[in-house]
Amino acid sequence: MKTTLDEMHTLAAVVDTGALSRAADQLGMTVSAVSRTLARLEQKLGTTLMRRTTRRLELTEEGAAFLARARAILASVDAAEEDMAARRERPAGRLRVDAASPFMLHVVVPLVAGYRARYPEVTLELHSHDGLIDLLEHRVDVAIRIGRLRDSTLHARPLGSSALRLLASPDYLAAAGTPRRVAELARHTLLGFTTPSSLNEWPVADAEGHPLRIEPALAASSGETLRQLALEGAGIACLADFLTARDIAEGRLVPVLPRLTRDVRQAVQAVYYRNTPLTARIASFIDHLAAHWPDAPVAAGRASRQR
Repeated sequence: MKTTLDEMHTLAAVVDTGALSRAADQLGMTVSAVSRTLARLEQKLGTTLMRRTTRRLELTEEGAAFLARARAILASVDAAEEDMAARRERPAGRLRVDAASPFMLHVVVPLVAGYRARYPEVTLELHSHDGLIDLLEHRVDVAIRIGRLRDSTLHARPLGSSALRLLASPDYLAAAGTPRRVAELARHTLLGFTTPSSLNEWPVADAEGHPLRIEPALAASSGETLRQLALEGAGIACLADFLTARDIAEGRLVPVLPRLTRDVRQAVQAVYYRNTPLTARIASFIDHLAAHWPDAPVAAGRASRQR
């Protein structure tokens, strides 16, 4: 059997106090428990550590050598605990973050400089996967998920939500005309997603009052690709505020059918495994994202003024 930290602490306390009774008081143990601990330690090591007389306790040569090593180990453990306590106050270490590329480019990247200025001892690794990944397999500490969370093995911290809007460039609308009714969308080039099909349900009502499900004339797997297509005048797309708020504010994209658009929002959550301790660096990053989440995106204000 290997020696324990408690046994090392007991030996050091006996030597430092000079008596079993005083060591027992210091450690909150009985004298008999201290004596048994020392005897067990000597049995494990196969040597005598202390000579006991009626007047005093004296370390043997082997006991002195072992105590010197034990003190170094105890000091190292104390230093490690102090380091962990410091890390709770001052996050440090490597943090692997995963998010779909549009969210990474439009939300995470603009916040990195501010986060690094505040937590310079955290080494960030940013990864982008447009599909769902296994966090353990990819060694990801925290991932950003958009929409309904299905994996029950994950903790989730809500960051906010992002409204969906129908958008097109001014050049496209000037050439193709601006639709005034939902039915008129059928005459336009509609940009949509390859998968999942649920992303091709738009927040406007069809003739039966259900969300309009489109058949895209041009489809892409990434929201960023659809954004670029819309900016180039390729057609009308349905995209989230986090991706397009600046485009709308600067007039590069224009909301389409804003008065007929329902308030449909995508939930945005930071997730990590339930069996993963919430380290200071994970908590600090999630807190930073939450603190800078746009509660009132520019797009919302502009949309209300469009006809």
